[in-house]
Amino acid sequence: MASVTYDSASRIYTPGARPAINNLHLEIADGEFLVLVGPSGCGKSTALRMLAGLEEVNDGRILIGGDDVSNVSPKDRDIAMVFQNYALYPHMSVAENMGFALKIAGVSKEERAQRVQEAAKILDLEQYLDRKPKALSGGQRQRVAMGRAIVRSPKVFLMDEPLSNLDAKLRVQTRTQIAALTRDLQTTTVYVTHDQVEAMTMGDRVAVLKDGILQQVDSPRNLYDAPANVFVAGFIGSPAMNLFQVPFEGESIVLGSEAFPIPGGHLAKAHGNEVTLGVRPEDMELVSDGGSGLDMTVDLVEELGADAYIFGTPKGIQTFQPVIVRVDGRRPPMKGETVRIRPSIDHVHLFDSETGLRLNGDIPDSTPEARLSDVEALQEEEE
Repeated sequence: MASVTYDSASRIYTPGARPAINNLHLEIADGEFLVLVGPSGCGKSTALRMLAGLEEVNDGRILIGGDDVSNVSPKDRDIAMVFQNYALYPHMSVAENMGFALKIAGVSKEERAQRVQEAAKILDLEQYLDRKPKALSGGQRQRVAMGRAIVRSPKVFLMDEPLSNLDAKLRVQTRTQIAALTRDLQTTTVYVTHDQVEAMTMGDRVAVLKDGILQQVDSPRNLYDAPANVFVAGFIGSPAMNLFQVPFEGESIVLGSEAFPIPGGHLAKAHGNEVTLGVRPEDMELVSDGGSGLDMTVDLVEELGADAYIFGTPKGIQTFQPVIVRVDGRRPPMKGETVRIRPSIDHVHLFDSETGLRLNGDIPDSTPEARLSDVEALQEEEE
């Protein structure tokens, strides 16, 4: 086991062009499960491949266990990688696939058999050791790929979207198994995914990337409760956070025809006379007849059993996407119905309209490069 450090590491494919990874500084503790997450093209797989030695480090360095491995060949880094396409040899049995790297390394046949057997027991693959990969399900093949990594007893596990080829039900089951397994083994793990639900349910900490720049790294709970900027706010959470462009006066924001007080001096830090207001779907409330709020026509209803989500566009306010409100799944409003909504003011998030940075609450760690020029960056990402 070992810690991992990205020390201002950059990857530049074309001189003069935007770096694929830009000045990444990230420390991963010994035994930690860290998830790299972000939209397609954000650089998360590049960052993983830099750690594996499959991509060059143009600036900065990468350390494993305190040793600089920036110029060390992949085979000498003592890492094991699990790919999304399993990468199993079709002509070999499960046992042969799992033990192949040990065979190449010159490990004796007896020790190979013992280590394969131990890994198979951990992964519940003992009854499949003599089968070929084609005789296994997708989930079983992925466990074989995990077993191949485990038998090597590496310092670091690297996983590049290992669940993307599985169906929805199997993904849930397998991600639970992977998270439990890596914690039992206490091996440092760096896991790449574009699925923020996977990131939130699996990681000890989650690092959010955009355009090769680290936006925020924190626990899943802190990412959800205190996003550092408007991009993280819009990316983390399912369904996504509602974002509104609203004016403010003194210590109150103006939402529609109503002013909501925001004590604490947070609005005084804002540039201009508008801020971006973020509200999670569960923190939007339906208002009974006669109550103040925003009128919204329901365009879509998603019923999920105990809960339902209604989608619509409120009148008289600028939003970045349809507004989502979580409601009682047993008595949801109907499509076409007009409802009145208002935010739970104790649970709102405020962001500067120019920089995109968080204004209220404790300001989480984020790199200077993560400062967004304006909230249009979120719209660009969605497009």
